[in-house]
Amino acid sequence: MNDDLYKHLAFLYGTESAAYLIEQINRLIDSYQPQIQQPKAITPARLTERDAVLITYGDMVQSENEAPLHTLSDFLTGHVSGLVSTVHLLPFYPYSSDDGFSVIDYWAVNPELGTWPDVGRIGGHFRLMFDAVINHISAQSDWFQGFLQGDETFQNYFITVDPQTDLSQVFRPRTLPLLTKVETANGPRHVWTTFSDDQIDLNFANPEVALKIIELLLFYVSQGAELIRLDAIGFMWKEVGTTCIHLPQTHRLIQLMRRVLDRVAPSVVLITETNVPHKDNISYFGNGRNEAQMVYNFSLPPLTLHTFHTGSAAALSRWADSLTLPSDQVTFFNFLASHDGIGVTPARGILDDTAVTAMAERVQQLGGHVSYKNNPDGSQSAYELNINFLDALGNPGVEEPVELIARRFLASQAIMLALRGVPGIYFHSLFGSRGWPAGVKQSGRARTINRQKLSHQQIEQELADETSLRHLVFSDYANLLHQRTTHPAFHPNGEQEVIFAHEAVFALWRRAIDGETAVLCLHNVSNQNLNINVDADSSFTNLLDGREYVAGNGRLYLTIAPYEVLWLNKS
Repeated sequence: MNDDLYKHLAFLYGTESAAYLIEQINRLIDSYQPQIQQPKAITPARLTERDAVLITYGDMVQSENEAPLHTLSDFLTGHVSGLVSTVHLLPFYPYSSDDGFSVIDYWAVNPELGTWPDVGRIGGHFRLMFDAVINHISAQSDWFQGFLQGDETFQNYFITVDPQTDLSQVFRPRTLPLLTKVETANGPRHVWTTFSDDQIDLNFANPEVALKIIELLLFYVSQGAELIRLDAIGFMWKEVGTTCIHLPQTHRLIQLMRRVLDRVAPSVVLITETNVPHKDNISYFGNGRNEAQMVYNFSLPPLTLHTFHTGSAAALSRWADSLTLPSDQVTFFNFLASHDGIGVTPARGILDDTAVTAMAERVQQLGGHVSYKNNPDGSQSAYELNINFLDALGNPGVEEPVELIARRFLASQAIMLALRGVPGIYFHSLFGSRGWPAGVKQSGRARTINRQKLSHQQIEQELADETSLRHLVFSDYANLLHQRTTHPAFHPNGEQEVIFAHEAVFALWRRAIDGETAVLCLHNVSNQNLNINVDADSSFTNLLDGREYVAGNGRLYLTIAPYEVLWLNKS
């Protein structure tokens, strides 16, 4: 353990500092170890087919005169117990902007949401996933206020740069200025702000910052976190003269965190959030054993959206056919919607610029928005589509029956559920929400379109109405989840074989890790009836509705209705 720590620390901070830093880390481990309760059984296969993650804000469901976390706990226990194993609580800490992602106090629960016992109440029914928003911290935090006031403790917690410095090589995910001028007790300074002037980047070149963040991760585990999402982690280390993204030091820091957690809480899973091209994204698996156990599969949302816009699964199938994992200790975190928009950067190089532009234009026609980033040459390009994913699948200017809207949306979700990995399902997707354009007008932020908070009474009424979109989506989504989480073929490390049965069908075999059990997953991404045939030599039962299909002479012949999903279990 100490040998590995020494290597990482010496690489990051030099050999003279490594011994001292190991001593400090061991002190933190000794302090937190008694507070950390491990699951009764720890196995190498931390994740199984039973794992699915619900992504939600702590106040997504609200009742008058009740702490939102308490309301959420009751709502989720009543509706999704047995369907999802894990609840990802988006940042529930005191914050100053960005709906929680500008954290004022990492160690506290926002009193407007509830308390740590309220978080623990949810943890009594589900595994918990927390955000570690550690690339940056709020300008209102004690750390940054101490910096402004000249407190020596915090003078090296942040990155100050002469504004005349050439920073043209730095990768920019936003059109906002990279440096923000602030007035301090020591005079004016320009601090590094990757995302906004309220989100001040931390200086991980200072080992004291790294120690505080290691302590924070241990604290989150002590509070019940079994999965930890490392937000915007690719930007963590800055070095002038580089792109300041995906630097070797960033990977070493994640390896350091993983090594510490493996000693204290080996069942805890790190998930990296890096909204970047696929090759860079999967680099955070490391060698398959030393970095993140899961990475967000960022190429999946834009490719799936393109698939339904065009009625062709060709690009999605080719990409999915190329997916590999470096070991059986890691897997993908598959998602289609989240609190953010649909990032298009991860699709570049898979889709051409014309296809990306067409997708963005259609989203705008559907009432969504397009966010842009600055490029090194001074130009701008789309990096995110801000729209509810269900709405994004629609046809501009066309009134569609609610049954069609639900069926098409569920076909997209079934693709995500069928792929190898662990599915992450946004609250508004599971419960059939539409977009919230009024929220964009209120906040002035495009991402608000997918962040509406709901009345507990109203959502219960809509779910009870069998004709409502919420009911249609949730009832069929629940069936998909039930089948996925109870069938061994959907193990996150089970074999995945994409087959090319028809351009308008996304098709793949999923096989259990023992190789014995298999499910043929077929998804019609078009609005047409399709006749297809695939190699098969047995009879099948559709897991979703119990219908039986029989192959003949080594072929299985099928007619698939528009947006139909067939998950065929070999009999």
